[in-house]
Amino acid sequence: MVRQAKAQRMLTHDRIWIALDRLAARAGLSPSGLAKRAGLDPTTFNRSKRVTSDGRERWPSTESIAKALAAADSSFGSFARLIDEDAADSRSVPLLGLAMAGASGAFDEAGLPSGKGWTETALPIADDGHGFALEISGDALAPVYRSGDIILVSPGTPIRKGDRVVVKTRKGEMLVATLKRRTAGALDLQPLEAAQAARTIVTGDIGWIARIVWASQ
Repeated sequence: MVRQAKAQRMLTHDRIWIALDRLAARAGLSPSGLAKRAGLDPTTFNRSKRVTSDGRERWPSTESIAKALAAADSSFGSFARLIDEDAADSRSVPLLGLAMAGASGAFDEAGLPSGKGWTETALPIADDGHGFALEISGDALAPVYRSGDIILVSPGTPIRKGDRVVVKTRKGEMLVATLKRRTAGALDLQPLEAAQAARTIVTGDIGWIARIVWASQ
């Protein structure tokens, strides 16, 4: 009975998809990046494809899993171990699209995930237990980040000059930038978006700032 219960737990819809997320993370890719490398439609493993429009669970096909395993140079045995929720080298973190991150209620005053719209994805472990992930849409941040890339943001990691950071202003603007200088009165930033010039934001206008510690590419 114990073995049967464990098998049923391992083969749930959520566990299969989390295993695919973990497979992508181990290969240094986002789910869409893994799908592309496997020769599949880039949206095959996207979170929007995991549930139908009428709310029914959609499972990945055996063929798509096999192609993903080949692309990640992994085996079915390894994939079965990834289904186990106690996988040691990755963990689930909150995930939100960067385009939605500026919406009111997406974060609390401390810059931590809050409200609706967040899902989860499995990424390499960060020391910061409050880490969260943002998915890039569009190529405004190219060539550094491209559509489908996922960045892991760590509010608790110290920030130094030259680090890539996410900054949210008190007006709700989200910036992905390189920190040029930080003083008691202001931040000097170089936005990654090519169309934006260097900016200085006074401390009073900053909602929060957090360091980017990992990216799938």
